[in-house]
Amino acid sequence: MSFSSFGEFLAMGQHGLYVWTAYGISLSVLVLNVALPLLARRRYLQEEARRLRRESKS
Repeated sequence: MSFSSFGEFLAMGQHGLYVWTAYGISLSVLVLNVALPLLARRRYLQEEARRLRRESKS
């Protein structure tokens, strides 16, 4: 499928809203699949460091 203008490309032959929403949701899921484990690891390491400091003071 060839488009004569960028506007037509974005409209995707009257299906642009569906297509771009699907791409946006897919990209969001991929970003969350990377970001959430990294944040959880960071939080876990901070909690462990805090626990070790607490234990060493006792």
